[in-house]
Amino acid sequence: MNAVIYIHGKGGSAAESEHYKSLFPDCEVIGMDYHTFTPWETGKEIREAVADLKTRYKNIILIANSIGAFFSMNAGIEDMIQQAYFISPIVDMVQLITNMMTWANVTELELKSAGFIHTEFGEDLSWDYLCYVRSHPVSWYVPTHILYGSSDQLTSIDTISNFANEHHASLTIMDGGEHWFHTKEQLQFLDNWMITKQKKINKY
Repeated sequence: MNAVIYIHGKGGSAAESEHYKSLFPDCEVIGMDYHTFTPWETGKEIREAVADLKTRYKNIILIANSIGAFFSMNAGIEDMIQQAYFISPIVDMVQLITNMMTWANVTELELKSAGFIHTEFGEDLSWDYLCYVRSHPVSWYVPTHILYGSSDQLTSIDTISNFANEHHASLTIMDGGEHWFHTKEQLQFLDNWMITKQKKINKY
């Protein structure tokens, strides 16, 4: 039997993996709750979890949501993953952080001096985090399928398109879809997308 590992986004949980069990009836679907929130720490958690699964399952499929996709791409797990499904992935963290700095009216010099700044919109800005993502550009060569909503406010369509082109990933865009796929219509679109992709993969 193959395994599916689900990596949630910010504020999510492993329980969200239940949604995918009916979509992968021939696989063991496992949700992972991580307990750290930096790419160097969370990446290690994900790598250890995937390595453990690899001792018990022949093939591992990754489903990752939002920042869960970013953490997964920083985990060094490419050699253990056969396929990946990314839902509203964060693919350019440097750009996202600098955008948040602009929203918060924080300069690089101010962030470097303070080290850590909490913003009015609830996000934390960290100089160490920014330095890390700048010095560790994403390297990802797993066959990947991306679902993106045209109304995603965290990642622009140009950014997601460039990532898909550079990494030879398929990209499906839901017109009017949001960063968080949660409405009945959005979830139905997500399910149909994932089922369609699986059929194409299994055909070959």
